[in-house]
Amino acid sequence: MATSAVAGPDAGPRPEAGLLDRLLRVFGDVQAGESVTAVLMLTNIFLILAGYYIAKTVREPLILASGGAEAKSYAAAGMALVLMGFIPLYSWFASKVDRIRLIFGLLLFFIVNIEMFWLGAHLGVPYLGVAFFIWVGIFNNAIVAQFWSYGNDVYRPDVGQRLFPVIGIGATLGSPVGSWMAAQLFRAGVSAYNMLQITAVILVISMGLFALVERREGVRRARGGAPTSRLEAGSGGFVLIGRSHYLRLIALLIVLLNLVNTTGEYILGRVVVMQAARLSAARPDFHEEAFIGAFYGEYNFWVSIGAIVIQALLVSRIVKHLGLAGAVLALPIVALGAYGSIVTGAAFLSTIRWAKTAENATDYSVMNTARQMLWLPTRREEKYKAKQAMDTFVVRAGDVLSAGFVYVGTTLLALDTRGFAGTNLLLIGLWLVTAVLLIRENRALTGRVAGAPR
Repeated sequence: MATSAVAGPDAGPRPEAGLLDRLLRVFGDVQAGESVTAVLMLTNIFLILAGYYIAKTVREPLILASGGAEAKSYAAAGMALVLMGFIPLYSWFASKVDRIRLIFGLLLFFIVNIEMFWLGAHLGVPYLGVAFFIWVGIFNNAIVAQFWSYGNDVYRPDVGQRLFPVIGIGATLGSPVGSWMAAQLFRAGVSAYNMLQITAVILVISMGLFALVERREGVRRARGGAPTSRLEAGSGGFVLIGRSHYLRLIALLIVLLNLVNTTGEYILGRVVVMQAARLSAARPDFHEEAFIGAFYGEYNFWVSIGAIVIQALLVSRIVKHLGLAGAVLALPIVALGAYGSIVTGAAFLSTIRWAKTAENATDYSVMNTARQMLWLPTRREEKYKAKQAMDTFVVRAGDVLSAGFVYVGTTLLALDTRGFAGTNLLLIGLWLVTAVLLIRENRALTGRVAGAPR
């Protein structure tokens, strides 16, 4: 299995380390000449995540206030059905254009979608909140997956392992900024769909940043004699996953990860709705939608602050001293403690909130970086087509399983909060076993790639 054909930002003669190189070394192993592209990539994912978190915070009150935590969980299952059509179309388009046109095409598609939701809100289209919930889940996974596909294509495996923890700081910084902005706009009385225009502007700026990186890397490829950036026509993302034992293990890991996480989000959403109902019963003037929106804005803010601290100070050191294994195993260990505290402690909103804060902060920092690093030794076609299928459809497959579990748990088993948390503990055991098998496969694959001629 061959690695990416692109030489990466470390190709050619390396200049002496400048001020920006030295500044970035506080957060990771940045070598001379790598900092400009790394900062452009960091800024881009910062903006992408800020725009997403505005949309994510907007979606919570729209779905929870109208249908409750159960409707939120069931709507998540609808994403998988939509993705059954989205993934083949993406794979087809990826085979027809070069990578920069692929990126621009996807971003323009989502910009048009935003304007359609804005128009639909003003026209009073029914069930728009459910449709928007489904769209946000696809939007987030698709644009973030494509960003990291591009990063895996630009950087060789050895360079990506050094720089991904640094670039990932942009993602963790963008999250609290977007959450904070959304919470403040809610309090100021700005309508939910009007906030989305900020996300649309961000996507336009993101296109410009991709163009700058592509221009820089185009010059480097030309100097190094690297091949063009056009993807080869061939199998779609689902077929590529089915053919590779390594990719199937990644898929299983992601399904278990998201099954645990989404079930945890249901637990939190259920308790939030119950608290809002209690406050509304006590105060006739209480506004449930504003309460839920403000809660999730502040919750996402603190999750992101925790992720920033972990990303900036710990991730590069975990990767350096414990390797990929330490990064992959960190989240299931934290999740084990989080749901264990819910099972053994008081199932109050504050307990669940901070347990989920610890889990999500680790997910968005250590695990997010580990998930991107898993793709470094894969083939170029897999980086785009298979990764898009993995980070959209496979991610949502965990949501489908979670929706089924929520239905069974609430209607047939009558599980309470501790019951759902206890089931998550069993799933985490399977998750740990899968992680160990995946780490072994990654070591073997990386060794083959490192020994292959370039």
